[in-house]
Amino acid sequence: MSRIAPVPHRNGVAPSFVILPEQGRWPDMRSFLLARFPHLPQDVLFARLANGEIVDDHGRPVAGSDPYCSGGRLWYYREVPDEEPIPFEASVLYRDDYILVADKPHFLATIPSGRRLRETLLARLRTQLDLPDLTPVHRLDRETAGLVLFCLHPPSRGAYQSLFEARSVFKVYEAVAPWRADLLLPRTHISRLEQGDKFFTSQEVAGEPNSETRISVIERAGELALYRLEPHTGKKHQLRAHMSALGLPILNDPWYPIVQADQDDDFAKPLQLLARSLAFVDPLSGVMREFHSELQLQWPRSPE
Repeated sequence: MSRIAPVPHRNGVAPSFVILPEQGRWPDMRSFLLARFPHLPQDVLFARLANGEIVDDHGRPVAGSDPYCSGGRLWYYREVPDEEPIPFEASVLYRDDYILVADKPHFLATIPSGRRLRETLLARLRTQLDLPDLTPVHRLDRETAGLVLFCLHPPSRGAYQSLFEARSVFKVYEAVAPWRADLLLPRTHISRLEQGDKFFTSQEVAGEPNSETRISVIERAGELALYRLEPHTGKKHQLRAHMSALGLPILNDPWYPIVQADQDDDFAKPLQLLARSLAFVDPLSGVMREFHSELQLQWPRSPE
């Protein structure tokens, strides 16, 4: 059963929670939290309890000595020390009473996750625009730039989200990748994508196809080309995996075709992939909506 958080967003980030299992046999809350978060230093946990930073479903601070009580949740604000600032700003291209369309820069995650909380598109927009109920209808990879659709009106979010689930949103991406004279384009690439050897990657495998991308060339400059990518499905890393499988890895991709060692972001070398446009019939008004990114890829646009 879903619950409404008893504490508000902080700096655009929603509070996290941990469920208190029914089968728990811990004598007190301190014992449970030590078992649930074994990698958290004890002094940090005890300090958060002492400062009232962990609360129950009613927003009341929990003491470490409180008896363990199953079935509820404990709420807290997750912290990421020394979160790296992203030196690029998003812009809002459109806003009405129901939706907002943002132009996301490279390197900025769409939602809080992992080592990134405040330096995310959602947290920034919630804080800058004072929109605590703002929620994304879909997501872009952190490395990818371009259009992201948000909903401002929580009861309407499902209607917009269903457009993506029903593949009723026409999406166009652009990418810079190597030129292959031997590859016949335009073409529709169809394959089966499943989780790769690394947990965050996808790879093509034998079996019933579950992914489809239309690929065409917009322009060529020497050994590189600017491609138009039209995904008809929405599998994880679909465009990056498809281009890599065709021998056309997108420029500056740190994961395809080979996963590079974990390293700091090189802001001078963003992944050359851009969500250029979104088009759909608005499920509430019936009006045709079409939006175009104002960002540009690092493309020479010079004659051969």
